[in-house]
Formats: sequence, structure tokens, C-alpha cells
Amino acid sequence: MTSTSAKSPAVFLDRDGTIIHDADYCSDPKHVQVFDGAAAALRRLRNAGYKIIVITNQSGIGRGFFTEKQYREVEAEVSQQLGDDLIDATYFCPDAPGKPSNCRKPAPGMVLQAAQDHDVDLSGSFLIGDKEIDAECAHNAGVRAIRVRTGFDKMTDGSCADWVAENLPAAAEIILKEGK
Repeated sequence: MTSTSAKSPAVFLDRDGTIIHDADYCSDPKHVQVFDGAAAALRRLRNAGYKIIVITNQSGIGRGFFTEKQYREVEAEVSQQLGDDLIDATYFCPDAPGKPSNCRKPAPGMVLQAAQDHDVDLSGSFLIGDKEIDAECAHNAGVRAIRVRTGFDKMTDGSCADWVAENLPAAAEIILKEGK
């Protein structure tokens, strides 16, 4: 008899403007400021059975504004501020805009790779982000989209997102009510 493990749903999250204040090409851990309530919201989602996976465009690397090492230092600070056990995985795309890319949002490459790597059920999953490209990425990957108003672009009129929420805790409430 073979054992098959059931796939788990995930919450995919953009980083800058969704989990942390957008510092516009954040390359210094000293500039990391996790939003109030973010860690508690992620913990509630994790306790409800969701994998927590960050997917983030980091074109500052491709543009030469900062290095992958600097990105990793910022990533480590985000994890430390949230709590080291909250994020299951992080995927980043260093590609600059205007160049062919299968990972740069709105392309679904990071979500699809994460789903494969972590045995994710996309039909039960969500993506939370602060930009329209996040909502487009969600739909391109076959997951439900929640757009938060915590980034630079707070205008969400006409968004293709399935829901709009004020912040990450409010988005978590939507998922806990609508999910699974």
C-alpha cells in the first residue's frame, strides 16, 4: 500500500507593501518595518492549516540597486521580526521590468514553482498583495486574490482582485471566512 499525502492550501503573500512597509527597493535590514498585526494574522492562517509562502518581485537586484546578499539580509530581518517559524518559504524574482521573465509578477512562475515544491493545492489557496499585478498573478496561477491597501497605490477601484481589504489582518479574516 502506498501512502499519498494530501495537498495543503497556501496563502501566498507579496512582501513589500503587504507584510512590511514599502521602503522602495529595501536593501537595508534597518529599514524593515513589519506592519502591526502581520505576525498575528499569519499565525492565525498557519494555525488554520495554510502554508505561508512569500512571493516577491525584487527588480532592484536586476537593476543593480542592491545585491542578492543584501536582499537575503532583509529577508532574514523580516523573518526575525515576524517570528522565525511563520514563513514556510520565500521566492523572489530578480528580473527587471521589460525583460522576458516567467517569474516576475504578474507571471505565475513563483506561485507555480512554490506549489510544486511544497505540495500546494492551488484551488484552496489565496494570494495577498498590494498591487494590481499581485491580483493578476493570483488569477494567472489559479488562486483567489486579495488586494490590500497598505502599499503605495491605495486606489483599488476596478481591481481584478476577488476581495479588497484594508490590511493583512483584514485579508486573513476574509480567508478564514471564505477559505477551504
